[in-house]
Parts: sequence; structure tokens; C-alpha cells
Amino acid sequence: MACGSLLKLLATASAAPVPEAEQSVDIQANRALRNAPKLRLSQFSEDWRWMDAVYLEMTESALAWYKLPGPQGFTYFLKLTSPSYLIKQASHTSTLSTQQPVASSSPPVLTVDWHNIEHSILVSSVAKPFKMALDSFFHNKIESMKLEIIQGQAVLRRLEAQRNDYNSRVRLLREELGLLQQPGSYVGEVVKVMGTKKVLVKVHPEGKYVVDISDNVDITKLTVGKRVTLLSDSYKLEKMLPSSVDPLVSLMMVEKVPDSTYDMIGGLDQQIKEIKEVIELGLKHPELFESLGIAQPKGVLLYGPPGTGKTLLARAVAHHTDCKFIRVSGSELVQKYIGEGSRMVRELFVMAREHAPSIIFMDEIDSIGSSRVEGSSGGDSEVQRTMLELLNQLDGFEPTKNIKVIMATNRLDILDPALLRPGRIDRKIEFPPPTVEARADILRIHSRKMNLTRGINLTKIAEKMNGCSGAELKGVCTEAGMFALRERRVHVTQEDFDLATAKVLNKHDDKEVSLGKLWK
Repeated sequence: MACGSLLKLLATASAAPVPEAEQSVDIQANRALRNAPKLRLSQFSEDWRWMDAVYLEMTESALAWYKLPGPQGFTYFLKLTSPSYLIKQASHTSTLSTQQPVASSSPPVLTVDWHNIEHSILVSSVAKPFKMALDSFFHNKIESMKLEIIQGQAVLRRLEAQRNDYNSRVRLLREELGLLQQPGSYVGEVVKVMGTKKVLVKVHPEGKYVVDISDNVDITKLTVGKRVTLLSDSYKLEKMLPSSVDPLVSLMMVEKVPDSTYDMIGGLDQQIKEIKEVIELGLKHPELFESLGIAQPKGVLLYGPPGTGKTLLARAVAHHTDCKFIRVSGSELVQKYIGEGSRMVRELFVMAREHAPSIIFMDEIDSIGSSRVEGSSGGDSEVQRTMLELLNQLDGFEPTKNIKVIMATNRLDILDPALLRPGRIDRKIEFPPPTVEARADILRIHSRKMNLTRGINLTKIAEKMNGCSGAELKGVCTEAGMFALRERRVHVTQEDFDLATAKVLNKHDDKEVSLGKLWK
């Protein structure tokens, strides 16, 4: 079909008459194209159904050569020049190209020129399939090469990351090896800074030396009592060391933030407001105190009966302030050896300064802060020395601007007046027994996660528990759940709360109540 159109266009392409020899060649070319097997190459487009073309080679004068097998052993060639739409000739040629010499009896050559677009039938039947096939072939080639480039770039990035990782490891190992190859150093303590290049250092047990300072040491950070290292050969100050802290003191720092919040505290709205003014306001907005020209409060004392929420409020403060929280019990600072308690107090405040802003919570402060009396024994003298060191740290020469102290006690009457004076303890917050409304709030807070039945009157329960603390109210909720558990129930009733209230208030014997509920 396409071959007939091809030869018709060849007949009308030239105005001059065609010689007989060339006409016979045209007939032979037509017969060759028509009788060629209807095969196509796999790498070309399916639009190429009209010829069994075999690609020969690329040449300088043409885009490609294609061989067309014909009858009686004749072979015809199609020459694609860049670009073409018109077949100019169909005749014998002496040579096909500079790279492809042909004998004198060579077959006819069909040359396609892409510049002339007058013959649309020829474009769709001959030239366009060639162009589409080549475009598709080279497009696939380009896409495959792009994919290979992307894969190669990914491999290159992975290898570069591995190289950087290995280089960092080698660098760390070299630094570690250099440290291991260095000679040992002496540890000393700064006694006095003498100028910009000299420091008086005390080395135990040898004595005091005036030594030079290394260039990588910031002399502005050298303070009296700072621990430093000295080279063993030249005694040159090489490095500053962190302060020495007892492991027992370092364990007092709370690593995990407590989960207690102000919403979990009931009946203490005034106490929460006062502790926020003293602790949180000074740590979060110190500029307010500077604008007013007043000093920030340093410490607060929480006092009241046991179970009224003093420790719970301290945990809530630790939760809401973004600072280090150090918890210490007063009994932990009582040591049997002379000077150990005072040393622990010093290291406690040193650690607080290094991690400033920080909060120190001292529970049971009455164990070391009791009033001093004459004629005390050796153990009491050590406790008094510990308290004196605490007084010195609270209001001494060392600055405590970003350190807040919270103390809690049940015995305000036995504390030393020197500890309670303003400048050390700036505010004293009382925790009285909760009122009826406060007790009802506490019961609602502790029972909000419980599976309660309808009709439970918590206000009635709060009225029964006159004079009870918040800890006892929490115990009522726990005991009510235990009574429900004994009967293998998943809900708590009013009767469970009544029995729990009676048990906490000791109005019924614990053994009788347990047996009565167990065998009911």
C-alpha cells in the first residue's frame, strides 16, 4: 500500500520525463518493496510495517542506511538524510557513502529528504515512521541513561556518607590515641590568679607553685578553688576540670520530671499562688524584679500538719518550671564523721550553680535546722555544723540568683531563728487542714478516674471527715476501690465509700469490716 504511493509520488516529484532505465529501476524497486517479507525490527516502532529494513550504519552524509532485500538476489538501499520528507531519486549509484563503497552494479538507492513537507501522504507512510521510530529509540536510550545516572549518584552519595563516617571515626581514634600517648598530669587547685599569664596553684601534697597558663585556657573562667590539670614535665596549666561532686550528692538530682501538676492539688489555691510568685516568677521573668528595683526571693518554707500537700506542691513546681530539680532529705545530710555533712551541703550548692537555673527541695528540714542549744553532744555538734554551712550557702558570698530553695517541715516551732530570717527564707507558706469545700475538691480529684456509680455524694463524705488531711482523703478513695475489689466488682458504690470512711476514721475495726465484706 505504502509502496504504491511511494512510486506515484516518485513519478510526480520531477517535471522532466524519466528515462527508460530509471523507469525500469523504479519498477524493480516497487516490486522489491512490494514482495519483501512483512517483517519489522524489534527496536523500531510498529508503524514500520511496510518494509523489512536492516540497519547498516551511520554516515557523515546521511543519518542512516537501510538495506531492502528484493527478488532474484537484488538488494535495495534506503538513504535517510537529515531531515527529509521527499524522495528525490530512485536510480543506480556508483557508491553509497564514503564508509560504504558499492560495486558498479549496485542496486538503486532511495534518498529521503526531511526539509520538504509538501507530500503529506509520504510523511505518514515513509518519513514519519522513520522519525517516530528514531525518536522512540533514542528517547528510551536517554531515559535508561538518566536512570543509570540517578542510580550512580545514589551509590556515590552512599559511598561519600560512608567515607565521612570512616573519617570521623579515624579522627576520634587519633584524638583518643593522642590523649593516651600524653604523659600523666597533676591535679591542682587554683589559689590565686596572678596577672594574665600566671596562676598560683596548690598541688597536694607537694605544695604551691606559680605556673604558666596554656593558650587554650580562658583565664576569665579561672576562679579560686577551681580544679585544674598541670603537665608533668613543665607544670603548665593545661585544662580546667569540673567541680568534684560526691556521687551521693549527684544522685539527688531528679532526672525524670514529676508528673504532678497544679490540677492534681485541691483546696490549696492560695498556697499555689504564693509559691508561683516566689519560685516561678523569679525564674521565668527576672526582669520584673529588676524594673521594680527589688531583690528576688531566695527561699520559701512550707509548713503544716503531715499529709496536707507540701511535697505534692513541690513536685508540681518541678513539673511546671523548666529547670533542674534537686531533692534532698534533711536526714541524708546527717553524717557521723566530722565535716561530711558540711561538705555535702557545699557540693549540693556547687552542683546547683553548675546546672542553674535550679530548685533545691529540702524535705524534713527540722532534722538539721533545729535551734542550737548549749552543751550538746558530739552528734548534735555535727548537725549544727551542717546547719551553719547551710546558712552560709543560703546567704553567703557566693551568688545564688538562679537557685531557689524550697523547705518543708512539720515542726516550725523548733527551727532556728537564723534559718527563718528574711534573706534566707523570704516567705513562709502555711498548709492548714482542708476545709469542707477543699475536702470535697480533693475527693473529686482522686475519684475522677474511678468507675463510680450514680448517686455518690462526695460532699456528704467530706463533711464526715472533719479534720482529715488530703492524704487521708486519698486513702478513702483507695479503700473504697479495695472494698469493690473484694466483691469482684468493677464499679464503686456509695456503700464502699461509707465503709472506707469508717475504716480511715477508725470507727470500725479493720478486721471486722474486712470479714463482713468478704463473706457478705
